[in-house]
Amino acid sequence: MTVNSLGIYEKALPQDLTWQETFELTHELGFNFYEFSVDESDERLARLDWSHEERSHMRSLMWQTGMRINNLMLSGHRRFPLGSKDPAVRQKSVQMLAKAVDLCVDLGIHNIQMAGYDVYYEDKSALSRELYVENLTKCVHLAAKKNVMLSIETMDDPFINNLAKISHYHDLVKSPWLQAYPDLGNLSAWPENDVPVELENYIDTICAIHLKDSKPVTATSKGQFKNVPFGDGCVDFAGLLRLLVRLNYSGSFTIEMWSGDNGDEQAVEEVKAAKAFFDQIFAQVGIEQEAI
Repeated sequence: MTVNSLGIYEKALPQDLTWQETFELTHELGFNFYEFSVDESDERLARLDWSHEERSHMRSLMWQTGMRINNLMLSGHRRFPLGSKDPAVRQKSVQMLAKAVDLCVDLGIHNIQMAGYDVYYEDKSALSRELYVENLTKCVHLAAKKNVMLSIETMDDPFINNLAKISHYHDLVKSPWLQAYPDLGNLSAWPENDVPVELENYIDTICAIHLKDSKPVTATSKGQFKNVPFGDGCVDFAGLLRLLVRLNYSGSFTIEMWSGDNGDEQAVEEVKAAKAFFDQIFAQVGIEQEAI
């Protein structure tokens, strides 16, 4: 038996709520925390420049509603990647990370999840990889100064699609402030990954886990990495979560889904169904959710 906290991704919930309504709904739905998004949209990137008053208001609402934010998902690096051939883009990318660190300090967030792309919209090359390593190192040093963890997510992209690759970059940077944030859906979709062995070999690098289903990459399919209903994909949740109990994993889990961001009319009901899906598996494999 392990005790783990369970959170919900921001984009799963209705997008027309106030922050207070959002936090109250997160609590009402039975989650321990909320996962905050700074993606590539102008609206969410603007959060990095919130004023002192805006940050204070957000922090007060978290205290009032008894809700915490465990992770900041910095997927804005897709638009402004660390490995870009454009020096101005690389500079902005590192600046974004620095601002994200300061926002985390002000809001009491301990972990920034970084998307594991060298570049996303540009062509990949040995140069994009080298620039990525150089700027990842800068980012880790910026975060370490303020005791904020950076964690690389296993991706829908072959650049970093397993824990072995994250471990390799950790060894290049050589800092305890860079760890792994595996996505069970992304890990399972790549046929070359032996997911149980990956988890066993690199459990000591994992600080948080995404719960998401996926359709596999094959010779004739690019796979499906988003919006796969739980139980309809290739992820063996019962097997992998049972393994994590054996490994005594005590970090957090986040249910990652996009019901609210997709504009689904029944977004809340979809989240409830996802929560019930994992409640059943947790009981089956021996995971106790942290008390709400």
